[in-house]
Amino acid sequence: MKFYHAFVCAVVACLPFATAVPLEERGQPTLPTEDAFYKIPSNIEDYAPGQIIDSRRPPYPIASFGVSPVNLADSWQILYRTNDNFNSATATVLTVLVPHNADYTKVLSYQVAQDSAYANCAPSYAFQLKSATGGLLGTILSQAELLLMQAALEQGWIVISPDHEGPRAAYLANKLAGYATLDGIRAALNSASFTGISQRPTISLWGYSGGAIASAAAAELQPSYAPELRIAGAAVGGVVPNITTTIAGINKRTVAGLIPAGVLGIASQYPEVTTLLENEIRPEYKAAFADAASQCFTANVLQFAFKDVIGMFKDPTILYRDQAKRIIDENALGQAIPQIPMYMYKSVRDEVSPVEETDALVRNYCAGGARVKYDRDLLSDHGSLALLGVGKSLVWLKDIMNGGPGPVQCSTSTLISSLLDLKGTKLLSKTLLEAFLNLLGSPVGPP
Repeated sequence: MKFYHAFVCAVVACLPFATAVPLEERGQPTLPTEDAFYKIPSNIEDYAPGQIIDSRRPPYPIASFGVSPVNLADSWQILYRTNDNFNSATATVLTVLVPHNADYTKVLSYQVAQDSAYANCAPSYAFQLKSATGGLLGTILSQAELLLMQAALEQGWIVISPDHEGPRAAYLANKLAGYATLDGIRAALNSASFTGISQRPTISLWGYSGGAIASAAAAELQPSYAPELRIAGAAVGGVVPNITTTIAGINKRTVAGLIPAGVLGIASQYPEVTTLLENEIRPEYKAAFADAASQCFTANVLQFAFKDVIGMFKDPTILYRDQAKRIIDENALGQAIPQIPMYMYKSVRDEVSPVEETDALVRNYCAGGARVKYDRDLLSDHGSLALLGVGKSLVWLKDIMNGGPGPVQCSTSTLISSLLDLKGTKLLSKTLLEAFLNLLGSPVGPP
């Protein structure tokens, strides 16, 4: 994580030079929980999955780190019907970003690592100018990922990003995340009259860490849930296949704050988990868990860093057995086989999720007939590969977006570093330069 945080800090250091509007001259976006646009209509079941309920241009400009407006050709927010973990109707919001000189036949669905059980941390809110919520440093993780989305926008692609945790921030409720991602693509296709998106575009998926979980879940669910969608492929990095072992691995470590966020996120879909928390959290820790319900990723990480979160339960084994284990296992990846080409990349030293579990997930996919190119990176960690893997991911995505077939069979490579790939490193360098220029107000999009 250190490398990634250093990158964020370096970009933030450039903000005094950015074309930001002075704080005193602008208000603040309305929080999703208080914004009527996000309200689920009472007749939600009358809408088809992916059907548009409402749309608008974002009330505030899309902005890097909530401070520096991004020079886009256009942007939209779309409220659309999707399904929750139990196939019950619900709704969530899609952000549509249109670059200058856009190619309306190319659409990338980018899934952000919200990694929070607080609805006001939703990407559609976080991307806006002066968005601020969820404790210390607020939504900075989602805002940092906007820089990666700009790398795709520079290719001329339309970039869409769903609030894939849904209206109740059901972090780690992964069927919901997959449905929301696929229905977000449907909504984008239904938006042609105002966004200009082609009726039959080339579509791809991309996500890292929490965003990779949503992307992989969408890839697994697509054959059964949205077989009509013609998705060219998915780039998935730092994926977390098994939640149970991740909980054990990150406890008492830097990102232990993901545990309360994850448990609370699942509880929003499973009332029995809410009951478990009420009965099993030690009284002296209930306030801390309550904090996690109203904080975004960074605040949770800072509050719970190196804490024994499992020790906050009366029974430290409670999440590893019986009802809790069954529910967590229901939301693990590997329950279906993607039929679209996949590029998967993972740090061998990943401190959030053991590489062996992604190895096993890839083997499972390949045994089922999937086509996966899998890169294992030796020198990175979970956080640094989020950035270092950008170049190779973009090279792969550009190929499939331009009609390339993707992998024809499974292959696994163990690399010293993704930086040794010349094409990828060149594209990563270009991405970082463009990110800096975009902070200065340069138009986002190809020449």
